[in-house]
Amino acid sequence: MVAVAPLKIPGVESPFDLSNDKAYQNWRDCKLENYPGTVDRLKIDIADPALLTQQEIASIQARLATANLVIYRLSSPVEGKGFISDLGQQLGLHRLDGNLRADKDNISAIQVNEKPQPGEYIPYTNKPLSWHTDGYYNLPGKQIRAILMHCQQPALCGGDNAYLDHEIAYIHLRDANPAYIEALQIADVMTIPANIQASKMLRPEQSGPVFSIDTEGNLHMRYSARAHSVVWRDDTVTCEARECLTDLLKQDSATLFRHRLEAGEGIISNNVLHCRTAFEDAESAGQQRLLYRARYFDRARTGVN
Repeated sequence: MVAVAPLKIPGVESPFDLSNDKAYQNWRDCKLENYPGTVDRLKIDIADPALLTQQEIASIQARLATANLVIYRLSSPVEGKGFISDLGQQLGLHRLDGNLRADKDNISAIQVNEKPQPGEYIPYTNKPLSWHTDGYYNLPGKQIRAILMHCQQPALCGGDNAYLDHEIAYIHLRDANPAYIEALQIADVMTIPANIQASKMLRPEQSGPVFSIDTEGNLHMRYSARAHSVVWRDDTVTCEARECLTDLLKQDSATLFRHRLEAGEGIISNNVLHCRTAFEDAESAGQQRLLYRARYFDRARTGVN
């Protein structure tokens, strides 16, 4: 029998338990009733990211609670990325993912590599990024629960992002057919092949579910829309579930938010689905697109978790 990732905690009533439709319907209705209708409702101004006020924290947590995403704007320019760790810690984000391209502080500078290598990771190019959640190739015990992304310098043009709350994706799939959720929680439904470069294995093959929950009952999603370097379980229901999700991501619905980060802006997210358009940098080296990215094994506090 194929293992299935648990979507409920024993003894706890969960909306993600397929056998508990009442809990799901109550949660679904509340989620959709309180969901932000425009991207502007996700935005908040921050005076000092290293010392948030109680009102700023409450505003951030409220947006995370409804959409798992907040877009912030700093009132004054801040040089460098030293404030990012301080900002994250105030929201319960402490455990940073030290990935291959992160700096010594485990925070990555996302910009075009002037000397690209074969197999260069797409985030470090100006190519478009398809829909995904971060760390979908990570080991089960090192799943990315939250992301903090700060824009230091936008591109000359392009580099727009789109975001979709993974809980909205879950609702869309479960409403279409609960069997889609069942298929996407199977432990080997999505496999990422091993990362081998110059005959050296940088990361082994990694299988896992699309949907699972953490120890506190929060929904987690790992997903990539890439046509290559992703192996899906080969059965009819999984194929239909993927098509259903692809159709949702193609729609320009009120639940999908689009925003281009400008200098001094950033996002805090409980690793929602996101993508990026291609972009063009200015010829001057000082005008190149530069974002700082912190990825966490923790989930940002929402005030209700």
